Amino acid sequence: MLQKFYKYHGAGNDFLLVDNRDGRLSLTPSQVKSLCDRHTGFGADGVMLLERSEKKDFRMVFCNPDGSGGMMCGNGGRCIVAFAVDLGVVSGKFPVEFEAPDGLHTAMILSRSNPKTIRLKMNDVFGVTLYPEFKACFLDTGTRHLVKFVPSLEEYPVREEGKTLRNDPAFAPVGTNVNFVEPVILSEAKNLEAKNLLCVRTFEKGVEDETLACGTGIVATAVAACFKGIEANSTKDGRVTYDIKATIADLTVDFIPEGKGPDFQARDIWLTGPAAFVGTVECFL
Repeated sequence: MLQKFYKYHGAGNDFLLVDNRDGRLSLTPSQVKSLCDRHTGFGADGVMLLERSEKKDFRMVFCNPDGSGGMMCGNGGRCIVAFAVDLGVVSGKFPVEFEAPDGLHTAMILSRSNPKTIRLKMNDVFGVTLYPEFKACFLDTGTRHLVKFVPSLEEYPVREEGKTLRNDPAFAPVGTNVNFVEPVILSEAKNLEAKNLLCVRTFEKGVEDETLACGTGIVATAVAACFKGIEANSTKDGRVTYDIKATIADLTVDFIPEGKGPDFQARDIWLTGPAAFVGTVECFL
């Protein structure tokens, strides 16, 4: 069967998407691996199927490049919303609401050019666990993340340490994504428009390498920064906003923090960033 895929990327996190509203396509893990291989396939950080939903506008099915699934992807969430707009699935209907592996999500399209700017509501975060031995904290933003604040991020050994921490027995058997973060003040941020900036690099499980961006990791970065008392870029009516610098794109995360220590929570979390259409590819499955 000849199948058409649409390639999108969110802040450099790239995906192959397919319209599966007819339910005919069922991908095996080996097929996903082949599609995502950057040498023998088309290359991607994941594959997503847009399917029909009985409850909302559509359902998002996400697969990591190793064929695993069952988790949320923030950059993928923005991309599949952009895909739904381009397909006409949600034409003229706002806000967009869809099912994802971690529950229901809402999105707003802030701009319709390419790349689109998408504001995506993420799940609330309840609790942050400190790991003193790693000088890091762990939280779940729809996907499991370890956040470690480090100096000199550009030179930091993200791949080497990320691989080690991702496979540490403390996070077995599921493992964890690992985010390395450096807070930067505007005067040190090469004139980027932010008072305080969080620069982040992420090692992703499933990809088993560093990626250009990770949406759930960007959310985890902002929430962990708030938990640690790092000043937000802005605070208004109890809502904090953090500006995040991924490898090739800038994003923002805003939410309402509550409590301290073991009672810390982050509610009404929104991730805003780009979602770009790249092109189409076809292959026999």
